[in-house]
Amino acid sequence: MGRKTENTGFTCINCGAAVPPIQAGTIRNHCPCCLYSMHVDEDIGDRRSLCLGLMVPQSIEPHSSKGQQIQHKCKKCGFARKNKLAPDDDVNAVVQVIKKSVFGGEDHRDNRRTN
Repeated sequence: MGRKTENTGFTCINCGAAVPPIQAGTIRNHCPCCLYSMHVDEDIGDRRSLCLGLMVPQSIEPHSSKGQQIQHKCKKCGFARKNKLAPDDDVNAVVQVIKKSVFGGEDHRDNRRTN
């Protein structure tokens, strides 16, 4: 699978935002509005996971060479992975994830419809 195929836009299943492909030369792997992702990869970028569970942002952590990373955890199977923050990620969403990881509590950005 080539980078153009991997870096496609999508509709966020959590908040419904229309998410365009990232323009920074990498692969979009989470919604810039709510920071949620989907468990679509077994290995980074392969799009081979059969789980397809919602990946919830758990925390924001520094990395010495990659900058700030979002720790995601799959609600369906528990798989966890870190992904770099993107330049267009919503600052308020980042702050909410930091607050949640520091102070605990419910994730008020889980807007997924349960119809």
